[in-house]
Parts: sequence; structure tokens; C-alpha cells
Amino acid sequence: MKKKLIIIIVLINVIIGYFAFNLKPTQVNFDANEEDIDLKVPSNFPKPVYDPKRNMLTPAGFKLGRILFYDRQLSLDQSISCGSCHQSGAAFANFERPLSRGIKGCTGTRNAPVLFNLAWQREFMWDGRLDQLELTSHNAVTNPCEMANEMNQISAKLQGLPMYPPLFKKAFGNPKITSKNMMKALGQFMAAMVSANSKYDKHVRNEQGGAFSKEEQSGYSLFKQKCSSCHKEPLFTDRSFRNNGLETRSTDKGRDSLTHRKSDLGKFKVPSLRNVEVSAPYMHDGHLASLEDVLAHYDHGVKANPNLDPELKKNGRLGISLNSQEQQQIVAFLRTLTDKEFINDKRFQTP
Repeated sequence: MKKKLIIIIVLINVIIGYFAFNLKPTQVNFDANEEDIDLKVPSNFPKPVYDPKRNMLTPAGFKLGRILFYDRQLSLDQSISCGSCHQSGAAFANFERPLSRGIKGCTGTRNAPVLFNLAWQREFMWDGRLDQLELTSHNAVTNPCEMANEMNQISAKLQGLPMYPPLFKKAFGNPKITSKNMMKALGQFMAAMVSANSKYDKHVRNEQGGAFSKEEQSGYSLFKQKCSSCHKEPLFTDRSFRNNGLETRSTDKGRDSLTHRKSDLGKFKVPSLRNVEVSAPYMHDGHLASLEDVLAHYDHGVKANPNLDPELKKNGRLGISLNSQEQQQIVAFLRTLTDKEFINDKRFQTP
């Protein structure tokens, strides 16, 4: 009887602890310093797609966006923030979680994508259904399996908090809180997330710290031969939508959910491979746990999907021929794409 009582008490404490963590007031610092932030184009990068004239980056706007990104009050039950599923240590993907999880433990159908170099993207989300960076936050806030809230409800709530109207006035010249300015602030924060200081970047720019090992150089050569048709340098994506043979019959419509074309069924955006070392698990459904699993898939796991990309059915075989040594060398190269300066940049972490 005593043992049962102890077990019950422990379970009650676990439950209380869980709700205390998930429902505790937000822990962001509203008095954080403003950052002199700018969308600087790295010398080895193309011109950004993002038009700063439409939503000019300012220190006050960036600060507000940073606070909103980490504020749990944007979710219906105050249990999660944008930063709950997009963590800096995972290059703003969801660390070791295959599928994103929203309020009340609701599990989504897709892996949370990384957030960086968004200023060079034309379309967003795995299926590319959004064409403006600012709209991605709107989707997360209102999705019933993510933050499950309503924009007018959030605006009214934040308007009633003493810390927010002055922040909006500083950022946009008006203390009135609108959904448009909320999305603009979040857009500024995310547009400023530039990752371009990996070992690879230093290598191609002939900077100190960019010398490749023999294995990394071999992997780079193999990568250019076998992977670069989809993962083009320097962004390491060609921004296209492709089917890479994860299933014989696609269960997720992918690009077809927007275009309603059978030829787009099961096609997803080619993700950037920058910071891929830290952003596991992989693919739109997060079912591949490691880089080794990914390369094994391309070597011998590609399925004969009706919409399989032509790059994966050449020379009478499915996939890309990669022996174990070649796979190891490519993994070594992929690790040179890790940008530790970006991952550890305090400006993008919880204020």
C-alpha cells in the first residue's frame, strides 16, 4: 500500500511538473538590447530574393521579431513558441524530432524545416505553398496542429500587455498592435538569419580555416559529380521540387497540395544541405535518422515512384551509385557545411 502511494505521488509530481513547464509565463527578456543588424550578402552568395524595401530591417524591428519568435504567448495555451520547434542548436530545425509537435502534443505530418538563408528563397514550406517569408509565421500561428491561435486574438492579448505597445511603436511608429506588423517583425528576424561562415565557405573564399582534409576534398569532388544537380552551390539547393523515391506510392501529396497536378504528387522542396550535420532527422517526414541513412537511401533505397525525379533513374538503375568509401567521404564533406558561428550566434537565441 505504501509503495502504491509513493508511485501515485511521483506520478502527480511528474504531471504537475509537466504542466508547470508548459504553462509557465514566457521567459523572454523584453529589455534585451537592440542589435545593429543588416542583411549582408556574403561574397560567394548570389543576390537575395528578399526585397528589403518591402520590409526594411531595423534594430527595433529585429528585436521585436526576436521576442515574438520566443514568446509562448503566441500559442493558444501559452505552451509553445516558434522557437520550440526551431532551435538554434539544430540550425533552427526541431532537434531529433521527426515530426513537428504543436499544442496539446498534436503531432504534425512533416519535419520542421531549418531556418536560415531565407532571404534567398522564393517559396516556403516543404510544398512551397507560400511565396512570402512573413506568411510562414502566420501559418505556424494559425495551424490547428501547431500554435492553433487567431491573429486578432493575439493582437488583442499583446495590446493589453504593458511591454508590447512600446516595442511596436519603436519598430513601426505606432503602438497599435496589428497582425501585419507582427508578421513583419518576425519576417525581419528570420530574414537576418544568414549562415555563410562554414569551413566550406572559408575554403571557397580562400580564408583562414578553410583548408580541406584529403577525405573532405575527395567528398567535395564526389558531391559535385553526384549530388550537385539538385543541391547547387552555394546555397546547396536549386530551390526546385522533386520526388526522391521515399515511397512507391506517395502518402503525402507534397507539391500537389498546391498545384493539384498529379505530376507534382509526392514532390517536395529540395532542402539546403548547409548545417545538415546538426539538423537530423532528414526528409520531409523525418524518417531518416542520420547522414549515413540518407546516403544509403540514395545508393540502394530509392523506390520506383511514378513521379521519381529523372536524376534518380539513370543508366538503368534507381538511385545514385555510392560505395561505402564514397559515402563516408561525402559525409566528411557535408560536415564542412556546418556553420558554428551561426548556430552559436546569441543574436538569434532567446533574448
